[in-house]
Order: sequence, then C-alpha cells, then structure tokens
Amino acid sequence: MYKLHLVIVNQFINLKKIMAETSIISLKENTANPAPLGLLAFGMTTVLLNFKNAGFIEMSPMILAMGIFYGGLAQVIAGIIEAKKNNTFGLTAFTSYGFFWLTLVALILIPKFGWMPAPTDASMAAYLGMWGVFTLLLFFGTLKLSRALQLVFGTLTILFFLLAAEHAGCEGLGHFAGYEGILCGLLAIYTGIAQILNELYGRVVLPLGA
Repeated sequence: MYKLHLVIVNQFINLKKIMAETSIISLKENTANPAPLGLLAFGMTTVLLNFKNAGFIEMSPMILAMGIFYGGLAQVIAGIIEAKKNNTFGLTAFTSYGFFWLTLVALILIPKFGWMPAPTDASMAAYLGMWGVFTLLLFFGTLKLSRALQLVFGTLTILFFLLAAEHAGCEGLGHFAGYEGILCGLLAIYTGIAQILNELYGRVVLPLGA
C-alpha cells in the first residue's frame, strides 16, 4: 500500500514537471486580409454600372452578372472573413454593400419575371436615399481609418444622394452621377490595389493616407 502511494505521488510530481516545462503556444491569426477583395469587387462593379449611368454603355447582362457574383457575393464573402478577424466595420460595410448589389439586381429582374411591377421613382428615391444615409454614417467611422477610405465613402455618399435626387425629380443628374460614381469606383480600386501591393512589398508603394 505504501509503495502504491509512492508511485502515485511520483506520477503526480512528474506530471507537474511536464506541465511546467511545456511552453505556451500562441495561436497566430493566419487569415488573409479580405479588404482588397471587397474593395475591388465594389469598385469594379461600381465603375461598370456608372459607365451605363454616364451614357458610355447600355444596361446589359454583363452589369447584372457583375452585380450578382462580384459586387454581390464576393463582398459578402469578404465581410464574413472580416467577422472572423473581429473587424466590425469591415463586416458591416462589405456584407451590406454586397447585399445592396444583390437587391439592386433583384429590383431590375423581379419586374422582368412578372412577379411585381417595376419600382416607382418615389420608391427608388427612398431606397437610394436610405443607402445614402447609411453610407454617410459609415463615413464618420472612416475618420478613424485611412484618407483613401474616407474618399471612397465620401464619394459614395454623394453618389447615393445624387441618384436619389434624380429619382425624386431632379432631372439631368443621372449623367453627372455616372461620372461621380466612376470616380468613387476608381478610388475603391486604388485602395484595394494599394493594400495588396503595400503588403506584398512590405513598404508603402501606393499611399493610403493612414
């Protein structure tokens, strides 16, 4: 009985030694930065849609496909990854604008399928105006982020309000909104590419005004 007791005590002592000698392993976050994906998806789709608004191209399945798969689904995926990285702003922005593109495509396609009548100008003004208010509120969040993101959200806020005003009866704003939207999209593309290149080269290749 005494020997059994000694064996148990020795095993307990050995266990404590092993635990003391075991190094603490820190878990490193290895998830890639999803922001460039979200910015490029938003920017490229925005540029193409506003080529149409500015009168350079016509509405086509190309724009709708970009809205569904790149502007829509790719941004939602980027937002989900931002959630894993505990980035509330990125989660909110990318998933929201991803679903914005999906709802915009739905607004175009639902009347084509004959499910409901096309939205009126008043309803589109309310829709775009609400997105303008949402974007304006997010713009205040970018004041804690880079100058590049401030320009993206600032020009996007203006774009939404311009489009809302056009549907509210201010004729002639559509073409101007198209040019402004192209600028907004190009700024988003620049910001996304800058993040990629700066990370790859380990230095500032394209400044973001952080």
